[in-house]
Amino acid sequence: MSRAINKTGLFVVIAILAFSLAGCGKTSGTQGGPANPNDAAAIVNGKEIKLSEIDTILNQQSKGQKEQLSDLELAAARLEILDQLIRQEVLYQRADKDGLLPKDDEVTQMINEQKLQNRMTEEQYQKMLKDNNQTEQQLRDFWKKNIAVKKLLDKVGSTIKAPSEKELEDFYNNNKQRYVSARGVGLAAIVVDPADNGATDDAKGEAEAKQKVDIIYQRLKNGADFADVARERSEDQSNLRGGDIGFFTEEQLRQLGMPQDLITKFFTQMQNGDIVAPLHMSNGRWYIFKLTAKRLQTENLTLDNPDVRKDITDGIIGQRRQILTTAFIEVAMNEAKIENKLAASIVASPDKMSGLRPAPAQQPSATPSASPAASAAPQTAASPAATAPAKK
Repeated sequence: MSRAINKTGLFVVIAILAFSLAGCGKTSGTQGGPANPNDAAAIVNGKEIKLSEIDTILNQQSKGQKEQLSDLELAAARLEILDQLIRQEVLYQRADKDGLLPKDDEVTQMINEQKLQNRMTEEQYQKMLKDNNQTEQQLRDFWKKNIAVKKLLDKVGSTIKAPSEKELEDFYNNNKQRYVSARGVGLAAIVVDPADNGATDDAKGEAEAKQKVDIIYQRLKNGADFADVARERSEDQSNLRGGDIGFFTEEQLRQLGMPQDLITKFFTQMQNGDIVAPLHMSNGRWYIFKLTAKRLQTENLTLDNPDVRKDITDGIIGQRRQILTTAFIEVAMNEAKIENKLAASIVASPDKMSGLRPAPAQQPSATPSASPAASAAPQTAASPAATAPAKK
């Protein structure tokens, strides 16, 4: 069934830092802004946000390449990050006022969940903190703020009422074409990647990957539970869902690069619960697929279908919560006493921000070089992207 409404988050947790935090390191000043890392970039109801906090995040986002930014680029990046930090601080203070700060065991549980998701041993966790010049207390403070903000916005969102029957009917009648149960198959996968992923159970190199996937396949043939093995040994984020990678139409499977003979096998020969032998795809990874569902005909779904009803209900509530959350944050920001010192210093001295970086030096050539080109915008850390198997 296709989604009629994109579900929005129930809260807006401003998760500035990744779990693998980048170290603060040395921060350098910029013209048009505070020069000392201990200077206050902003003050929110008396609470200072230091320039060093901004640069810690900037280092993480730029993968440690902050020093390569021009003053102009650095000022723009700092302003954007500071705006996020100010909003987070405002909401955190509201959560504190409402008695919503998490207890120590809640923070501990969150950190342990992050370790599990990142397949990180205690030794690796301590090494990560040491390598990045971070203390465990700094990490705990980070998660304490995010948990508190989540609780606050969950509380705000809980006041939203469910849509009426008429609202459900109106939406369904105007979007019937979106509620179609397409012909397709549900799949789960166990993935083994020869690349070095830094995971605890990481196969390194083609030989180790082949040996690992063969061992896994033998365990499955001997009756081991697919979901349990996926959680334990798969080198893909789908391991958190027991290997579930979703439902796919025949066309989607082709677009993902599935071999046509395998697609045909899914629809004609295999039954729910069957697995296929390890496949080595062109992206270098090994895959063991399990058929979890099969639908041989396309069906039009009605509002009587509980999944359709739930989807519309969740979508409408999600949109309402998104709007309410946005309005609540604006009200909270208006009620807070905020002094953005970084912005004020830039406004006071706009002429002190230099332009883009000069183009890198080129190798000597027989012809005169072209005029310097504008440099590219600073790179930021990309969000993880799902990798789809491709035919080899």
